Amino acid sequence: MRVPFCLVLCVLLFFSAGAYAQRGRVLFIEDFNNLDDWEPLFFPSIKEHSAYKAESEGELSFLRAESRNSASAIMHKREFSPYEHPRLKWRWMVENVYEKGEAGKQSGDDFPMRVYVMFKYDPEKAGLFERIKYGIAKRRFGRYPPKSALCYVWANRPEEEEIMKSPYFENSKLVVLEEGKENVGRWLNEEVNIIEDYRKAFGEDPPEKAAIAIMNDSDNTGEGSVSYIDFIEVAR
Repeated sequence: MRVPFCLVLCVLLFFSAGAYAQRGRVLFIEDFNNLDDWEPLFFPSIKEHSAYKAESEGELSFLRAESRNSASAIMHKREFSPYEHPRLKWRWMVENVYEKGEAGKQSGDDFPMRVYVMFKYDPEKAGLFERIKYGIAKRRFGRYPPKSALCYVWANRPEEEEIMKSPYFENSKLVVLEEGKENVGRWLNEEVNIIEDYRKAFGEDPPEKAAIAIMNDSDNTGEGSVSYIDFIEVAR
């Protein structure tokens, strides 16, 4: 059910991103006036792509993400150092979760919203086997895949673990921030420490460069959803 925008506007006006951003500590805030700083990220074996659109209501802007038995992502063009700016904040809302969605299983590996922190692969610091593996991947996809990734998700059901392995990518870890139907249709604020979460997930320090990606996917469950992000902030 679509949330009445009068309620959404009241919440957004009260929790304006600029109201609590600590100037001088913020590297950038993406407020989704447009998608000029984002580029699409497609997967070769998936023909149906999710739709991402910058929308506005009055003076407010936000990202609308929709998937219908589809999967694709958008990635921010700007890289940053997680050591200099380890804090990530955003506000999100989902209209529904997936009935067949189940974290940790390939058949249920769909989420109405994911916020990725993708850590850059550095060939200068890689061993021979890793350089060969990533070189093959670059020839196939046109770019190096990330060295590793933290994937912050709105899970479809309550999960026993906060951090889980991705069923598809060995170097990607799922971090469950929200779960189930209880808060569907509500704007929720999130704040994470990238360095701390990476150490918990991988048992080591992260690479020196990272970038953000967003995805709404439903290709495994065959379902569909609409979700929103009001802003993303990268800060100290």
